[in-house]
Amino acid sequence: MVKHKLLIIEEHAILRVGLSALLRAEPDFDVVADYGSLSQALPAVAGLAPDLVITDFDVNELTKANPVAALKEQCPTTRVLILTHHTHEASIRAALRAGAGGYLLKNVSSTELVTAVRSLLAGKSYLSPSISDKVINAFLVKDTVVGAQKPLHILTNREREILQCVAEGCTSRHIAERLNLSIKTVDKHRSNLMRKLDLHNASALTTFAIGHGLINAQE
Repeated sequence: MVKHKLLIIEEHAILRVGLSALLRAEPDFDVVADYGSLSQALPAVAGLAPDLVITDFDVNELTKANPVAALKEQCPTTRVLILTHHTHEASIRAALRAGAGGYLLKNVSSTELVTAVRSLLAGKSYLSPSISDKVINAFLVKDTVVGAQKPLHILTNREREILQCVAEGCTSRHIAERLNLSIKTVDKHRSNLMRKLDLHNASALTTFAIGHGLINAQE
């Protein structure tokens, strides 16, 4: 059995030990390391190359660094799951915009935590249901407004094709088949166009595509 490498960053030792024990109980999880702060973890991240990092959002009080951005800089392919008590919209936006794949509150059940980890490892996203719809919707709306201000010409022709496919509801596999590309190449183009447009979900991409005439609203 292939084990997924997990790394935990949590300042509270008791919680850190509990998380490690919980996740190690899963047969396909391997907690390769745990740290009490971002500054302790960063030097080791590139070498360990974990599949997923679980971290609080305020693990580096000295620099106030965005842990997601810092971790992604060291290991871009690592998925990041935020486990925190912060429900502020600013924290959620900062985490997701930096590339976090999930955002959980610390009052979640152990079952939900494992579900979230598996979702991220499968390439999906996961937001705690405890986070209010109002906060999530505010994030989506603001991202859509920001992205709508971006000009279409900043995208390459291939990125425009993939944007149109995403807006039409196609999965990466379907896009790959349609354009005769590998799924990995599709995902790379998709990541690039999302970064250029500063949009971070399919709904916002669809709104952008409609606004710029790539697809019709009724589609």
